[in-house]
Amino acid sequence: MEKMIVVVFDDEPKARDAFRALSQLDAAGDISVYAEAVIRKNQNGSVTIEQSSNVFPMGTVEGTAIGALVGLLGDMPVTGAAGGAMVGSLADLDRAGVNMEFLEEVSSKLKPGKWAVVSDISEEVSTSMDQQMKAFGGHVFRVPWQNVEDKQNAREMATLQTDIKKLEKEEKAEARAEKRAEIHSKAEDLRDKLHNRLEQAKLRSEERKKEFEAKLKYLEGKMANTRGNVKTAIESRVKDLRKKAEPTQKVEVQTT
Repeated sequence: MEKMIVVVFDDEPKARDAFRALSQLDAAGDISVYAEAVIRKNQNGSVTIEQSSNVFPMGTVEGTAIGALVGLLGDMPVTGAAGGAMVGSLADLDRAGVNMEFLEEVSSKLKPGKWAVVSDISEEVSTSMDQQMKAFGGHVFRVPWQNVEDKQNAREMATLQTDIKKLEKEEKAEARAEKRAEIHSKAEDLRDKLHNRLEQAKLRSEERKKEFEAKLKYLEGKMANTRGNVKTAIESRVKDLRKKAEPTQKVEVQTT
């Protein structure tokens, strides 16, 4: 199962030791690490990436789920609680694969001066990682990768379509030309908004596809050079990724 992991530490050496330990767990087949970063929480609340690695073709973590999560953690109040308010955009949360509850939990521990390891992984059981991280004095936070944007977009686009249909009926029923023009203009504005939402959804879908392809390529490369239980574990992760890569239900747009 794909998960986003944040492990908070009191100091830099422990965080860097944990970073290396995750790579070792990956090599042993206990987990598969797609991207990871060592980060530092600054006194002003911002977050700095001090070390990173990933399997994605862009070469840095900035355009990945890790980069989005680090950015969101830097946007969180120093107090560690957003009071339920949205920090960052829905697209940022979706790209990070987490929800606000997870951000608030992590931020409650990731105080200024603290360090953390952030990772995008696949794992079946958490025992090996938790034992390693706790041995370094780490506080582990994990959440299954979540798609928070598609469901929200689907709801909003369905609402827009409903509103457009209502305006179209009002326009047809309206006898006054001036009023019809006003209603038509409102409907056109909603159609433009709906079109923009769809375009954004398509772009994010393309980004996700590239991420899945990079992860699959990495796992398939490892699978070709392993055997036994390690190979079986990686095969399971490949199946899980392919299932998640299946296209989501599309929202049809009516513009007339």
